[in-house]
Amino acid sequence: MTKGTSSFGKRRNKMHTLYRLCGSKAYHLQKSSCDKWGYPAKGKRKFNWSAKAKRQNTTGIGHMKHPKIVYRRFRHGFREGTTPKFKRAAVSASSSS
Repeated sequence: MTKGTSSFGKRRNKMHTLYRLCGSKAYHLQKSSCDKWGYPAKGKRKFNWSAKAKRQNTTGIGHMKHPKIVYRRFRHGFREGTTPKFKRAAVSASSSS
């Protein structure tokens, strides 16, 4: 048997298809699992031997629309229902006395 050109002509079955959750073509049809994210495993698939992949698929690679707000609220103890003091009134009160 040859390992080259004649073997490549026999490859016509698709093992991986497009996966809805991560959008990559890594969902194995027979295993019913995603080879990129590791679904249906509980944790996300990541390995220390690929530092670049960990950098590319971590928090902070996008706009972080919601986490940005949560970090700001965390700094003040998730306070709600209060109104901020006016800075202009505070400055004028200290300068007049």
